[in-house]
Amino acid sequence: MNKSSLTPIKNKSFCAWEGEVLVLNILGSPSSKKDAIGKAKGNQLKVSVTATPVAGKATDHMVKFLAKEFEVATKDIEVVFGRFNVNKQLRIQSPKNLPAVISKELAAQENKA
Repeated sequence: MNKSSLTPIKNKSFCAWEGEVLVLNILGSPSSKKDAIGKAKGNQLKVSVTATPVAGKATDHMVKFLAKEFEVATKDIEVVFGRFNVNKQLRIQSPKNLPAVISKELAAQENKA
């Protein structure tokens, strides 16, 4: 990770576009019953995964899960920070699909602009 890739998200949201890159602030929830994208919690999006938080395995599992959800390759998701922490920032290159909670938030941001 380099400091130039750190992206502060404006307007206290959990997501923002930076060109073709979707930046997401994540509150991870490892060892969950199922993989799921939850609701916004403050300026983070809750994402639950079944993997245990051992040596970054939960984050790796989250990236694979989110790659399917956003219809991108795992290499198109960069963990900017938080690989070993529940608080993460991800950068997703050119997502082909946006889960409902994210498209709703982005539409609300556009309406405010």
